[in-house]
Amino acid sequence: MYLSRVKIDINNRQKIRDLDHLGAYHNWVESSFPAEIQAGKRSRKLWRIDPLGKDLYLLVLSSSKPDLEKLEKYGVPNSAETKDYNPLLNKLNKGDKLRFRAVLNPIMSLSQGKSSGKRGQVIPLVTAEQQIEFLKQRANRHGFSFNDEEVMITSKGFEILKRRNQQPVKICKAAYEGYLTIDDPDLFKAVLINGLGKKKAFGFGLITVIPGSVQ
Repeated sequence: MYLSRVKIDINNRQKIRDLDHLGAYHNWVESSFPAEIQAGKRSRKLWRIDPLGKDLYLLVLSSSKPDLEKLEKYGVPNSAETKDYNPLLNKLNKGDKLRFRAVLNPIMSLSQGKSSGKRGQVIPLVTAEQQIEFLKQRANRHGFSFNDEEVMITSKGFEILKRRNQQPVKICKAAYEGYLTIDDPDLFKAVLINGLGKKKAFGFGLITVIPGSVQ
């Protein structure tokens, strides 16, 4: 696995004018892997937009290395970099307490009843309390746990996704930061690689642990 990032050239509005919705970012990520496009076989990538001070970075987790020149399409020249993610994954052990970041799509499905044969209505979870509970309900099955007072919602709201010949849709977003404890290393490594929740192709689901925080 490889973790890559590039500084988005936010000071060049002309350059990034196309980045006005999640689908544009998705296309940027996919176009950074031209070998897959040529082969007609696209692997799943996880990505998100990370703020760092006044700057914004595109962060991408992938099974192969991206083309750094393509990754800099909307980025600051010479700011793209790729690191092997496996050394970090191999250092993770049961009981480790790690600082983490994640951007998730917190939603719930209201059951219509088994007899209806209909999919439950999906509603967004918009309060910080609901969003923390959303993560807590999924933590155990993914091999980690956390204390409520050690996790915070750093930003929340809705992002726009545009699709051809369809009405734009709003997707609920919550950014998490805090500390977690690994309870099952195998399950936890799996969620780091595969992501958590819905809308993974559109910038949600990527959980990262901050380098240097492994104890």
